[in-house]
Amino acid sequence: MEDVKDSGLKGFCSRNIVIILGFSCVLAVIALITVGLTQNKPLPENVKYGIVLDAGSSHTTLYIYKWPAEKENDTGVVNQIDECKVKGPGISSYAQQTNNLGIYLTACMERAREVIPTSQHFETPVYLGATAGMRLLRLEDKKLADNVLNVVTNVLNRYPFDFKGARIITGTEEGAYGWITINYLLGKFTKKLRWFNLRQNENESQETYGALDLGGASTQITFVPQNQTIESPQNALYFRLYGKDYSVYTHSFLCYGKDQALLKKIAKNIQATNGTIQDPCFNPGYMRVMNKSDIYKSPCTRDFQETLKFPQLQIHGTGDFEKCQQSIIKLFDTSMCSYSHCAFNNVFLPQLQGQFGAFSAYYYVMKFLNLTSTEHLSQGNIIDKITNFCSQPWKELKMQFGDVKEKYLSEYCFSGTYIISLLQKGYHFTPDSWKNIHFMGQIQNTDVGWTLGYMLNLTNMIPAEQPMSAPLPHSTYIFLMVFFSLILTAVVIIGLIIFHKPSLCWKDMV
Repeated sequence: MEDVKDSGLKGFCSRNIVIILGFSCVLAVIALITVGLTQNKPLPENVKYGIVLDAGSSHTTLYIYKWPAEKENDTGVVNQIDECKVKGPGISSYAQQTNNLGIYLTACMERAREVIPTSQHFETPVYLGATAGMRLLRLEDKKLADNVLNVVTNVLNRYPFDFKGARIITGTEEGAYGWITINYLLGKFTKKLRWFNLRQNENESQETYGALDLGGASTQITFVPQNQTIESPQNALYFRLYGKDYSVYTHSFLCYGKDQALLKKIAKNIQATNGTIQDPCFNPGYMRVMNKSDIYKSPCTRDFQETLKFPQLQIHGTGDFEKCQQSIIKLFDTSMCSYSHCAFNNVFLPQLQGQFGAFSAYYYVMKFLNLTSTEHLSQGNIIDKITNFCSQPWKELKMQFGDVKEKYLSEYCFSGTYIISLLQKGYHFTPDSWKNIHFMGQIQNTDVGWTLGYMLNLTNMIPAEQPMSAPLPHSTYIFLMVFFSLILTAVVIIGLIIFHKPSLCWKDMV
């Protein structure tokens, strides 16, 4: 009777021990899995978005940027994720028809709605910066310029974004923000952003790149002079980016963008004509008719305005690079310099140093002419190629580039010659320093221009948020993982011991 009772008790205890060990094992496994998944689950993307509209003299482009809410050294790490080119001319062209500005901006603003998550719309800042086209309109008629900006403001306020304002940025700002953009993309501010490696001299003293920007109505030059005093205070700017201070020289030459420079040259040449000019800056066989009013409507040509008997001007191209350059150089007044060194028009320019990135129209014109690779092309090589291009008959050029808009195609001879003249005679790049110019359009799928620098600078005004962290502190996570692993190990060891020597459970009972 005792044996039966003892046997039943052993069976009951064995079952209970197995159940307890199994239950403990399952709990330990569940606990390990739960802690691991909870700690290592992907954190929600904590990002911000921003929109900048570049309202240039000839067109408007909308850029969408994205950056982490947790900033690096007080400046957001910003990336371009989309761009949209607005169909039509620049906003200054709508001064007499502002009612059309709503339709003008619709397509690109709707694109922004689609790209940016709906939940982020209300906190996405929108900035519109107008450049030289609007600067000229303001010089011509301030009320018209203000009206354009007011209408644009009303249009952009209709969208569900956080509109921060539309304003005309100064030439100084345009140059400085272009400098920020190019150095950001080249990784000059943070080692993490060293994406695009251009060949540099080992003994190069200048850490950052200079920026050369050419638009339709203005052109900017910006760089950090090393061991040189900026003799004109109006050309000095100071920035703090990623924990470092920068003293920057910049100047914007209004009326020296490629479109306004062409008008200035034509207006200057009219003075010795009877209504027809032979222009070496257009290809042989090209002919253009221009209204006198179109030539003199710009503030840039007022100095050349004369009372002309003829209402229209006929331009006949002769395609001669040397004569074209001679007529362009006359636009740069180098007769006077009140400083130790000047560019032109008595504007202070420090001695050029280091590498320069040339973008906007510099890049687009030179890309069309297949001249963007300066590493293999000397200044002389480029002049030879532009000379050959200018001498090509217009009929042949049209057949070769039939898909290019006639106005653009007809002006590439002038634009190429103007770029050479501006860099060579205006900024004093020599054949030796020419190799330091790099023509750039995009770097890592981001456009080179002033808008990214503008966005980078503006992110300093957006409060940084605390980084989103894992649910458990790292030390707690490690402790729990070790603790539950030890429990699981102990349960497995005990289970194996009992399985191989079940008599150990009854030692104390015997």
